[in-house]
Amino acid sequence: MKAHLSKIYFFSVIALALAGQISSPLALGLGFVFTLFFKHPFLEKSQKSIHFLLKIAVIGLGFGMAIVETIQTSISSFGLTLFCVFLTVSFGLILSKYLHLDKSLGHLITSGTSICGGSAIAAISPIIKADTKTITMSLGVVFFLNAVALIVFPYLGHFFGLNQHQFGLWCAVAIHDTSSVVGAALNYGEEALNIATTVKLSRTLWIIPMSILSMFLFKNSGQKIKFPMFIILFIAAILIHSANLLPETITTSFVAISKHLLVVTLFLVGTTMSISDLKTTGWKPMAFATTLWIFVSAISLCYILYFSV
Repeated sequence: MKAHLSKIYFFSVIALALAGQISSPLALGLGFVFTLFFKHPFLEKSQKSIHFLLKIAVIGLGFGMAIVETIQTSISSFGLTLFCVFLTVSFGLILSKYLHLDKSLGHLITSGTSICGGSAIAAISPIIKADTKTITMSLGVVFFLNAVALIVFPYLGHFFGLNQHQFGLWCAVAIHDTSSVVGAALNYGEEALNIATTVKLSRTLWIIPMSILSMFLFKNSGQKIKFPMFIILFIAAILIHSANLLPETITTSFVAISKHLLVVTLFLVGTTMSISDLKTTGWKPMAFATTLWIFVSAISLCYILYFSV
């Protein structure tokens, strides 16, 4: 009976999300509630679907952006991105040594915090030959902080009086995963969403220099660097929209569907969160990840408030 109820709950929330009846934070919360009361009937499939749906949704959002504005946003935010990535990586390497954290674990959490969360961890882990436990622990703390950011950031944005442009920038450089970046920005406004998506994906490109740094630090020069193909497709979608190759009604539909898919993705993220996983992680990795995240959030906010429009 409980197995049937879990499936009814699971698919009902997805249906409501696709219909646009659920907000991003609520979707994440409903996903977490699901884990408290039910055993996940599709855990492995959900974990795989998260990355696939996220990529599809991000590509779809490209159909609502113009190439000129996208390039201008990427160029104008380069200084902020460079500033935050450099300081976060430097502080992360120093702090992990101070806490006597496992080198691989500290490096993965630093990579995930400074660049793009789970995607960076997935890209860097084979380069440094991290074991499964280390990867799971780093993903666990990053996903937990993602969930916190999704809920807290919109409130903080209003508290500090950030406009749409500023909040989009802040989300893009201070929140780990693209799903939570877009989810928080979606909850703030349309302009914030477009800014956050563009800057976040340009930040994702820092996987390449981070991979090279990882090879140097862990002396694994034979590893290949994986480039995220969905970024190319995202750019292609922007070009198609900018060139008016598709009717406006179609591109508008793509964007609307993508936003609904993002909400579904956040629900799936919530269903894969586990309190037991967080407990087994221990206090040091969580303290390290939290401190590093607060650090990048604070320095990026100060930069935006004093140097950004």
